Amino acid sequence: MAKYTRIEVFLKMKETGVVPVFYHSDLEVCKGVVKACYDGGIRVFEWVNRGDFASELFSEINKYALAELPGMILGAGSVVEEGTAAIYIQAGANFIVAPLLNENMAKLCNRRKVMWAPGCGTISEIGRAEELGAEIVKMFPASEVGGPSFVKAVKGPMPKTNIMPTGGVDTTEANLKGWFSAGVTCVGMGSNLFPKEMIEKRDFAALTQKVKDLMATINKVKN
Repeated sequence: MAKYTRIEVFLKMKETGVVPVFYHSDLEVCKGVVKACYDGGIRVFEWVNRGDFASELFSEINKYALAELPGMILGAGSVVEEGTAAIYIQAGANFIVAPLLNENMAKLCNRRKVMWAPGCGTISEIGRAEELGAEIVKMFPASEVGGPSFVKAVKGPMPKTNIMPTGGVDTTEANLKGWFSAGVTCVGMGSNLFPKEMIEKRDFAALTQKVKDLMATINKVKN
C-alpha cells in the first residue's frame, strides 16, 4: 500500500525538480544508489521495470527506503499495462509512470489512490490524460517530440498542465535552463545522472556529490 498520497507525491516532484530513473540487477547497488540520491537531496525516485524479478527487487528497495530513508518516495516506471501496475502497487509503489497512455492503468491507479503519470507525445494525449486524472504527464521521448519548444507550445493554451520530460535531459545548466524556462514542473533523468563507470565502481560518494551539484543547478534555473 502506498504511504504517500497522490498530491504529496506530486508536490514533492515539483519541489525536488528531478525524478531519477534507475534499474540495476544487484540489490546492494540499488540501495547504494537510492541512498546517494537521498543524501544528495532527492526525495522522489523512479524504479525502472526492466529485467527479471524487477518487481521483487523493488519490493526490497522500498522496504529499505521505508526503514532507513525517511521521506524518500519510491515509485515504478516503464509500466505499460495494469497487471504490472497492480504488482507494484501491492509492493508499495507510491506512483506509477508509463511510457504511454493506457486508460485501464488510469482506472486502476485512481481506484487505489496512487499517482499515475502517463507518457504523452501530443497535446491531445495530454488532454486525455488530464481528463483521466493525471496530475502530471511524462513527455516521452522528450527530445524526439519537440524538446523545450513543445513544452512552451503546450503551456500556451494549457498553462496549468504539469509536464515531466524524460529523454534528452542532462545535468548541464544550459540543458536544464532550457527545460525549466519552457515551463516543465520537473524532469526525469536516467543514464546522464548515473554514469556507467561510477555505478560499476560503486562510487556512491561521487554520486552523492553529483546529485548535490544537480540539485544546486536545478534550484538556480528554477528561480
